Amino acid sequence: MGDDSPHFPLRLVDGRRLERRYRDVLLPGGILCDHRGHARVLPRYFYEVESWQQARDTYLAPHFSVSEFIHTDVREAAPLRVFPRYIPCATALLAVALEQLRDAVGTYVYIGANGGYCSPRHAGTGGASPHCWGTAANIYRIGDTYLDTHESIARYSQIARDLLPTAWTRPLGPEMAKTDDHLHLDLGYVISVPREAPGETYNVKLAGDPL
Repeated sequence: MGDDSPHFPLRLVDGRRLERRYRDVLLPGGILCDHRGHARVLPRYFYEVESWQQARDTYLAPHFSVSEFIHTDVREAAPLRVFPRYIPCATALLAVALEQLRDAVGTYVYIGANGGYCSPRHAGTGGASPHCWGTAANIYRIGDTYLDTHESIARYSQIARDLLPTAWTRPLGPEMAKTDDHLHLDLGYVISVPREAPGETYNVKLAGDPL
């Protein structure tokens, strides 16, 4: 008989049930608008990270620990600069995508500070950034190559797009919303709801139920 119990060490939390100070910065289930004015629904469910030690010891993919996605500076909202910290559940999907990229390039992939999850209240967040969904990474180095030239960024951007056809990479250039010193890779506005998430209770009639 299979074991259906979850073994992942991080506690799953409903962001709407967190203390007010966390709700105010995570905005669970809230709305952000992208640069086209389209409303995007923010994640509601998060994994709770109790300490740096737990972040370093917990892996979302074979070569990517939680710690690599939560490096932030003073631009992050104050409640998320101390522990416990919270990451959207979809961060695990980003880690799997980055693991595929690492396999393809055959070397280390480095995520920059503020290059993983950033809350909607991070000072560098502009509208509905996929960083707020935990589904974007700013990669500043691959192996021994720093991604600080158009040639290096374009090379690895093409590899990422070929490997992950539904992923998006930021265009090259010095202008706002472009990049010239890292590779921005994102999976879009993905929300992950783990099976064990409580969700809402509705009285729903399923197909085949008696009338």
